[in-house]
Amino acid sequence: MSTETLEFQAEARQLLQLMVHSIYSNKDIFLRELISNASDALDKRRLAGLKDAGLKADDLHIEIEADKEARTLTVRDNGIGMSRDDVVGLIGTIARSGTAETLRRLQESKESAELIGQFGVGFYSVFMVADKVTLLTRKAGEETGVRWESDGDGTYTIETVEGVPEGTAVTVHLRPADAEDALYDYADEWKIREIVKRYSDFISFPIRMGDDTLNSMKALWARPRSEVKDEEYREFYRHISRDWSDPLEVIQMRAEGTFEYEALLFIPSRAPHDLFQRDARHGIQLYVKRVFIMDDSRELLPSHLRFVKGVVDAADLSLNISREILQQDRHIQLIRRRLAKKVLSTIKDLMRSDAEKYRTFWREFGAAIKEGLLDANEDHKAILDVASFASTAGEDPTTLTDYVARMKDGQDKIYFMTGESRAQVENSPHLEAFRAKEYEVLLLTDPVDEIWVEAVREYDGREFQSVARGAVDLPSEQELSQERSGAYAPLLTWLNETLDDVKDVRLTTRLTSSPACLVSDADALTPTLEKMYRAMGQELPPVKRILELNPEHPLVSGLKSAYEQRAADPELTETAELLYGTALLAEGGDLADPARFAKLLADRLARTV
Repeated sequence: MSTETLEFQAEARQLLQLMVHSIYSNKDIFLRELISNASDALDKRRLAGLKDAGLKADDLHIEIEADKEARTLTVRDNGIGMSRDDVVGLIGTIARSGTAETLRRLQESKESAELIGQFGVGFYSVFMVADKVTLLTRKAGEETGVRWESDGDGTYTIETVEGVPEGTAVTVHLRPADAEDALYDYADEWKIREIVKRYSDFISFPIRMGDDTLNSMKALWARPRSEVKDEEYREFYRHISRDWSDPLEVIQMRAEGTFEYEALLFIPSRAPHDLFQRDARHGIQLYVKRVFIMDDSRELLPSHLRFVKGVVDAADLSLNISREILQQDRHIQLIRRRLAKKVLSTIKDLMRSDAEKYRTFWREFGAAIKEGLLDANEDHKAILDVASFASTAGEDPTTLTDYVARMKDGQDKIYFMTGESRAQVENSPHLEAFRAKEYEVLLLTDPVDEIWVEAVREYDGREFQSVARGAVDLPSEQELSQERSGAYAPLLTWLNETLDDVKDVRLTTRLTSSPACLVSDADALTPTLEKMYRAMGQELPPVKRILELNPEHPLVSGLKSAYEQRAADPELTETAELLYGTALLAEGGDLADPARFAKLLADRLARTV
């Protein structure tokens, strides 16, 4: 048969150069692409056999042959095959695959991408490792076959040949491995097995090398849950997560319609050590038609669900896939929303059906889940529905639903206090009036709590209210009489002028046993949040707070009497400093001058002995 020499389309020549020099950072991809193409051909042959009995084939499979001496690697399938026009159209041009525009963007932006999904695109990746590529194919139902060959220099030869079996065989003539290129030897059986296991283990057709089948074909996500044993799920979870403990919960879902995908997700039973590290790995693997595409797929679930492990297998995705393009793909965004919604609804079901499992989950991942409250695009209600918090109502955490159900008549706010530990918050003087009136207060001690309470203002129509910020308006609380406020006015004015570290001094009803406490303005930073910002290197102006006094306390009433009798006494100034210092220490704050405070206290105690 005569041999014809043709040139690649212009875009195809440019793509060849990009393939070799910049697009793929991992040369192993070439074998994944050849197997993916072979799997597609087998799918088409199976479909064609359903429509035309004459095209039906038994034992559809993929074969891999390696010849180390000849330095060749052949991937062969008995699928639908290609005609001469198919070969020219699919390999000689990329116009049909819709990637010409993407090629232009790649050249302009110098970004890398992985091009998958159609024969004429991923096929080019072989030239990363090949001196020459030979393709031999015959379309099912036709009499003659086609031989195609190219060294990737911009031209290819094509000829019609006889005696070719139906299907396609691609033979890669491997470049010699040398020190400069540092190529793996892709003619080595161990390397072939490794690549197949990583990228093509779940291809639904057997991938054979000699008498061995290299892939498991066990895509658990594609099987009904009733047909999968719990041990199979556990084994698969351990395989993808590298976690030898059992998963807490298994989530399986399937989406059908215009865009189809399957997902198998696992909620771990313990948090990974790197859960809160910036470079922590995310647990979702992306497959397309059972071909492994990407590990650590951050775009498939929001960051606050990064602990979820599993697999998402899409029937189709945009042809051009890179991490940046994935973020912009509307199908990926759709998957992300649906998966997040499913995970949160599963946690909510767990809360209702298995309290022990839920407590384990929240202990391990609650702080991460609450990070979602910082994102304006997330469903805050759904996150708060599955959250639980320590509270003054008891040792066990409470959900917001239960908190609202226990609210007292006339209570219209959800009260909370933030701090570094439960013990510190529980002993804070800010809780005294709430404890006396038996109002429940949430005790928020995770660092993220300081931030999300600024972003989320209400739950189920009830406003969140800090007991340590602004003025507290407890229902049925008697306001301070104007007469009493007026009687303390001179002392309050003097303290305001004497204490440089306070913004204002006022009487309060929030205290029952302590003499004083410090509160922040309703719109001011809390001390803990101020510390966090400073620890991150942010410069902040000094934040002054309000000193509130309990007029019922003997120390405060005694200070009032002493000021009225001897306003000029220097000891009164020291008493004011001690009053401020004890209020600061009572909430776990840091004294600006601990040594001076200790000396003043020691001197005062010495005079009482």
